[in-house]
Amino acid sequence: MDSGLILLIFLAFLFAWGLNRVRRAFRLGPVAYVGVMVVFVIAMLAIWGQTVR
Repeated sequence: MDSGLILLIFLAFLFAWGLNRVRRAFRLGPVAYVGVMVVFVIAMLAIWGQTVR
C-alpha cells in the first residue's frame, strides 16, 4: 500500500466530513449527497490512476 492511496483515503474522509456540514447548511437531500460523493470518488480514482502510471 503506497502513501498516495493512504492520502487519498484521508482526503476522502475529510471531504465527506466537510460535505456533511455543507449538506446540513443547505439542507440537501441524500440523493444530492450520494451524487457528489460518486463524482468525487470517480475524480479521485482518475487522479490516482494518472499518478500510478
